[in-house]
Amino acid sequence: MTEGLMQKLSLRAVQKLTCKKRDAWWTVLLVDPVATRLVCLFARFNWITPNRVTWAALFVGLASAFFFLEGDYTSLAIGAGLYHISFILDCIDGKLARLKGNGSVFGGWLDYVFDRIRVLFCALALMGGQFLRTDEPVFLLAALVVVFLDMLRYVDALQIYKMRMSMRAKIEAVTLARQADAGVSEEEQKVVFMEDLLRENPLAEGETLKAAATTKPGQPEVIDLHQQFRKRFPWYARFRHALLRSRIRPHLISGIEFQMFIFIVGPLVGHVLVTTAVSAILLGVFELVIMFKFWLSTRDFTRTMERLAPDSVPTRAGSISPHLQAGRHRRREGEQDLPDAGPDAWTDRDDPYARDGRTEQDGWNEQVVWMDQRFPAPEPDDDPGFQPYPHPYPDTHDGYDAHDTYNGHDGHGGHNGHNGHNGHNGHGGHNGHGGQDTAWLPRVPAQPHPGQYHVDSGQNWS
Repeated sequence: MTEGLMQKLSLRAVQKLTCKKRDAWWTVLLVDPVATRLVCLFARFNWITPNRVTWAALFVGLASAFFFLEGDYTSLAIGAGLYHISFILDCIDGKLARLKGNGSVFGGWLDYVFDRIRVLFCALALMGGQFLRTDEPVFLLAALVVVFLDMLRYVDALQIYKMRMSMRAKIEAVTLARQADAGVSEEEQKVVFMEDLLRENPLAEGETLKAAATTKPGQPEVIDLHQQFRKRFPWYARFRHALLRSRIRPHLISGIEFQMFIFIVGPLVGHVLVTTAVSAILLGVFELVIMFKFWLSTRDFTRTMERLAPDSVPTRAGSISPHLQAGRHRRREGEQDLPDAGPDAWTDRDDPYARDGRTEQDGWNEQVVWMDQRFPAPEPDDDPGFQPYPHPYPDTHDGYDAHDTYNGHDGHGGHNGHNGHNGHNGHGGHNGHGGQDTAWLPRVPAQPHPGQYHVDSGQNWS
């Protein structure tokens, strides 16, 4: 907009162009009345840009942290006033960007990062100042709680937003593909979500919007990802409409109210610790409600995908394959004890190469079969997401050359401990029965003798 047009804009026009359709109650009642008037003033000057206002909000916020650190009531009151001014400037930068149309991606990132910096410094200064005056360690814990909850709130909001966009994208892809298969032209293909209809018409009833969107034949169905939540809490729609008439969103205790109560209300009333505790509890309760609502939304998403594309949704998603439920620590149902087929089952101290007519190769074959039966790998049909790991013991690896055989048995003497690196000289070892090649066997690491140090880790196995 030109400078002359900016001067002609009325306050009501600026409010309509810059204020959100729904916002936090603290912003609607205590910030917007001041911020919109300042936007009318700032918009007349081209040198006042949204990014410069963001920088100004940061500096005023750091000034409030300086007064918080003093700790006395007068300094706390001044710091609370500066923090409110900082938050007003923080709201002005976005309104100014919407009014002039000169917002940027970098500006949005800058605003987000500076908000977190302001909260961090003010929390440390406010609680640190009280700790220096009272010598109560609980204020240090309160500082950590404030910073943690602020980070958790915004990280959780960002992650939920990403998951919601992912669910919408998957539903859109499936729905558009079904419409294409049904012969719907590309110009007429579209996906309608209930949340979009409610965002465009915040005061309308959901069922009314849904009926109006599907009056004509051939129109796409309305996808509702909050159906279960509305069914469980039918009173929520009336509560929401009552608040939205004043542009107040139903999320009454968000990150904004959390900050304002701690950095403005608490210092002004002189009860920083109590206000912080109450704000933290209320924020935690509302965050749990948001998580519960998101969980119900994911269930709506699963049911929608099962209806739109049943072949793409696993019928046993989230289940554990039966043969994996037994685990290594207990026997599966119907499993019999298998005879120990390890080296002690076929090795005789007097005749280490034969027992009951079996050879060394027969003994190791039995051990391999026993291990496969005892610990089977999951079948692809039982676990569709299973991807087998590469073999943990390749044919050639560090410490062995191409002519090495199983566990250092080179066929000419006792096992030599990784080509002689800190190894032992084969006390009681097997000489390979005249050089018999056993390199085809799986590489299972041999257990050290009692009292012997493992050559790789140096741990005592005794």
